[in-house]
Amino acid sequence: QVQPVESGGGLVQAGGSLRLSCAASTSIFSPYSMGWFRQAPGQQRELVARVTSDGNTNYADSVKGRFTISRDNAKNTVYLQMNSLKPEDTAVYYCNVFPSLRWSWGQGTQVTVSS
Repeated sequence: QVQPVESGGGLVQAGGSLRLSCAASTSIFSPYSMGWFRQAPGQQRELVARVTSDGNTNYADSVKGRFTISRDNAKNTVYLQMNSLKPEDTAVYYCNVFPSLRWSWGQGTQVTVSS
């Protein structure tokens, strides 16, 4: 079972930026659409961005214009560039295959945005 490893989170002030990475040890990566998800305390996990196998992207309205998802198939890695961060972006961020969610969930990476 594939379990991705998310990294790049941290504590940042409102307006700041972070770049998250999600790497997976798997021989099958490039054909999958990938998603970045987040879960805030007491909230359900939500999809914030997705990228198809050929690079098309979609974003939740709450992050549109601020976040950018990308992928490097040669490295089995998907990225999330987060700019103009807001306190409401505070959450644990995860990645997974979308929409099947066929991988196990990783540990996630904590993003905390202070006001």
